[in-house]
Amino acid sequence: MAATVSFTIDSPLGPRTTTVAYERKGAGEPLLLLHGIGHHLQAWHPVADVLAAGHDVIAVDLPGFGASDPLPRGVPYSLDSVAPALGALCAALGVERPHVAGNSLGGLLALEMGRRNLARSVTALSPAGFWTEAERRYAFAALLAMRAGARALPVPAVRRLARSAAGRAALTGTIYARPARRSPQDVVAETLALRHATGFEDTLAAGGSVRFTHDVPGLPVTVAWGTRDRLLLRRQGVRAKETIPGARLVRLPGCGHVPMHDDPALVARVVLDTARSASGVPHPHG
Repeated sequence: MAATVSFTIDSPLGPRTTTVAYERKGAGEPLLLLHGIGHHLQAWHPVADVLAAGHDVIAVDLPGFGASDPLPRGVPYSLDSVAPALGALCAALGVERPHVAGNSLGGLLALEMGRRNLARSVTALSPAGFWTEAERRYAFAALLAMRAGARALPVPAVRRLARSAAGRAALTGTIYARPARRSPQDVVAETLALRHATGFEDTLAAGGSVRFTHDVPGLPVTVAWGTRDRLLLRRQGVRAKETIPGARLVRLPGCGHVPMHDDPALVARVVLDTARSASGVPHPHG
């Protein structure tokens, strides 16, 4: 069951308070989990228990998604706003520089947290921001189509579709390589999360000009890409490696854009290996 925490973030209009939903389990070094646009923290459920065996795992609904409040009025859904807000969230939870793993939008945010010295290691699964303009337009069109479908379909129709393998593929085949394996109730829940995501349009608008062009020195970084990612094509991983030369680039065979469901064991191992490699790495600022 998700808990909530309220905290203060800076904005062009001065300090503002927001509330974020999260789930926390396990013990050990902190590990923050960030989902993609239109999704919710339940995206991490397939790997959370394995990760929590050795870590204090905190999975969050990003502001404007899942059960979290939208960002306060006047606060843009930009990297410059959301990454520091996640740092403020960690402080409110008593956590300093967690390991961070993120998928898609969450992967981009994880890298930005690493760049800002707000993370001790970063695992970015199919992170946004390494696209060409044509690739970005393609991905945004696919996301908008998914959003339009989620909003247009009556809830009883979503439930009916989710009962069959073909229906689950129609609803979520853009982001999963193996959508038929998803449970009907999970597909309904994530379709409704996409339907009700108050931050979707503003996040997409803010992402229109985003290119991640910075190195992330001084901490372990893994960029992992599913070989069957239909949303952000895997050649973008090569660009990520060129941008962050010290990063480890990992293939996720048979996985789609949200690999935590397609191969939970492999994704958990990649995240844990990255966190483990942070042992003995000096703090970037002493």
